[in-house]
Amino acid sequence: MHVGIGLPIGDPAALLTWARRAEAGPFTTLGLLDRLVYDNPEPLVALALLAGATSRVRVQTEVLLAPLRDTALLAKQAATLDRMSGGRLTLGVGVGGREDDHRAAGVDIRTRGRRLDGQMAVLRRLWSGEPYGEGVGPVGPLAARSGGPEVLFGGFRPAALERVARWGDGFLAAAPPSWAGGLFETVHKQWKEYGRPGAPRIVAQLNVALGPRRVVEDARTAMHAYYAFTGTPDRMVSGLLTTPRTIREAIAAFGGLGADEVMLYCYGLDPDQVDRLADAL
Repeated sequence: MHVGIGLPIGDPAALLTWARRAEAGPFTTLGLLDRLVYDNPEPLVALALLAGATSRVRVQTEVLLAPLRDTALLAKQAATLDRMSGGRLTLGVGVGGREDDHRAAGVDIRTRGRRLDGQMAVLRRLWSGEPYGEGVGPVGPLAARSGGPEVLFGGFRPAALERVARWGDGFLAAAPPSWAGGLFETVHKQWKEYGRPGAPRIVAQLNVALGPRRVVEDARTAMHAYYAFTGTPDRMVSGLLTTPRTIREAIAAFGGLGADEVMLYCYGLDPDQVDRLADAL
């Protein structure tokens, strides 16, 4: 079972410390979430810096809100980061659900799913080196990985799960083990129905905080603020795992469901959590 670290967003300048500690430990991936109207670092910019400061760990958007972005520019940015990092980019993609993000980007939230489907057709074409369209040539550079960087889709609705088989390489599951199994089964079933070879890569996510009380309270406060838009932030905060035992048990549960990797998402800012989590594993 591979285990990655989801990075906190409250102190962008500290992320280099997190990345270097993760690189020195057992972790396989660094993940970073995406919002527009929020106090968080832009993920592709931040992950480019972290990729340059490391040599082994992968960097992953979790998830990038693609409908907020220009498609050709996104193709170029993602391919550049993948090429310059030696193929270490995983592009986790989703549609997002915050009205303010879409208003700021000038995108109609009601069309975000259709827009993402159209974007994926263009992205796959551009990453294969084909021209953008009539009278417009290719958008380089080519990614290190043939056909573009690895793409995982996040989400829960049927359309989001179906995109995994239609456009993606795997699934990002921000759901607890108690109901992630049904999502995994649906993704595998649709993968076969589309005639895709092999199997989709499954990446699960756990929200964790490990350390003294101040670290846990810092994480709870940050989570509550981030999920306030849902109207039920207390429910999200209640799922925070705060002991080595519960974290190990949840990782094992995801392993039993067939997950390939688990991302331990940290909201608390203390970088010593990287070492504590490594010890807990």
